[in-house]
Amino acid sequence: MTSTLRPAVATETEKRPGRWLALSVLVLAVLLVAVDATVLGLATPYISEDLKPSGTQLLWIGDVYSFVIAGLLVSMGSLGDRIGRKRILLVGATTFGAISVLNAYATTPELMILARALLGVAGATLMPATLALIRNLFHDPRERSLAVGIWGATASAGTAVGPVAGGFLLEHFWWGSVFLINLPVMAVLVLVGIKTLPESKNPNPGPWDLLSVTLSLVGMIATVYAVKEAATHGFTATTAAAGLLGVAALYGFVRRQLTMPVPLLDMRLFRNRGFSGAVLADLLTILGLSGLVFFLSQYLQLVQGRSPFEAGLAEIPAAMGAVAAGLVAGRAARRFSVRAIVAGGLAAVGLALAVLTTVDRSTGYPLLGAALLVVGVGAGFSFTVTADVILSSVPKEQAGAASAVSETAYELGAALGIAVLGSIVTGVYRDFTAPTGTPSGAHESLGGAVEAAAGMPREAAQQMLASAREAFVDGLSIAVGAGAIVLLATAVAAWFMLRDQRLDSTPQG
Repeated sequence: MTSTLRPAVATETEKRPGRWLALSVLVLAVLLVAVDATVLGLATPYISEDLKPSGTQLLWIGDVYSFVIAGLLVSMGSLGDRIGRKRILLVGATTFGAISVLNAYATTPELMILARALLGVAGATLMPATLALIRNLFHDPRERSLAVGIWGATASAGTAVGPVAGGFLLEHFWWGSVFLINLPVMAVLVLVGIKTLPESKNPNPGPWDLLSVTLSLVGMIATVYAVKEAATHGFTATTAAAGLLGVAALYGFVRRQLTMPVPLLDMRLFRNRGFSGAVLADLLTILGLSGLVFFLSQYLQLVQGRSPFEAGLAEIPAAMGAVAAGLVAGRAARRFSVRAIVAGGLAAVGLALAVLTTVDRSTGYPLLGAALLVVGVGAGFSFTVTADVILSSVPKEQAGAASAVSETAYELGAALGIAVLGSIVTGVYRDFTAPTGTPSGAHESLGGAVEAAAGMPREAAQQMLASAREAFVDGLSIAVGAGAIVLLATAVAAWFMLRDQRLDSTPQG
């Protein structure tokens, strides 16, 4: 399959007026989703204290948002190609803001779970639409690379802003405030977006096949659920049934797409080596990073004793590195090569993770901050260039569906990473030696150990916490080491799969 990229030097008529102002609206949506994905983890202890959810309900509060997003990304990306990306973005953004209020004022665990699920439906419309609109706003490949870099840099900045802003709000207001910060961002996005964003869609879209939508939704949700449940509770009959259902539904989805004259997702896109290589690199990179990303906040707060705000500040170097790398990634990929930048970035992340296997309870911040900076730079180079490759490899009419595939790779990678690497941390942690009389909840999580210590005699509590923290750090080191191996292997795979791939010319393969 050949790319539909226009020549590297676009004419002035191809450079749409107001495109950079329109980009500023799109990055607001990206910032919103990135911030929302990070603030819930900080707010969870406060939500738990206020709403008193059961352990299962608490897991659903944390997971249902990602379940729904994973299940609907491809369908919503394809819907945007059909009804208009501007329309679905503005409707989704308005809905996201309204449901954020429902999240903030939820009074029961059941209402909170429903609100998070509905927020996932709205969130699934935003990310594919933003990338697809960038594909249609910027025809000059160099300008598009810069736009994608700004898009990626904003997402990275959001992951830093989320913990810092969330930590500040939680120290001064009630937990619902972390959701209400969405409202002013949404208001600006919608009001300015109406005026500046151009509409674009596939001129010959075909029907939006509801059976395909259902198969995609069931397949993704069941698969992600099975993976996360296996990590949390081990393999059970329910987990196996969910996994089989997910695989069967996804198989049916693929078969149906191959037989439809106008599919929801054109599976022939995966014949392009550059497209497939970029998607695979994204999935495996997120998988390898999940052990660090998911447990880093717990390490900073529960092991090193930092406040939520301090923990958020401590994670800033990763975001700063990603922002800086994202802004120059396209230029670097043209000067050297796509595979050199992607493989080199992934190798740098792998080596930084290898260094982090040496952390212990008293590791100083200079080592931790330097490693996080390298992780951010490497990930910023890799993710920005792979996003550009994915957009460059498809006709602009299919930009929404292709962008959704990229986002789905992130969700799947996160689910698999938390399942595989999270189970390593959990497995090592649960075996720590505790004094007689330690509540069973202390072995479930480090947070449970900290809570259990409040009701124990002082000396026994200190002994138990020391042992629990040591076990947590041991598990984290092993998980990060496994992530390093995954990243280094992905770097090698990217070197071969992205061979001859270029951003300015017709991709090979």
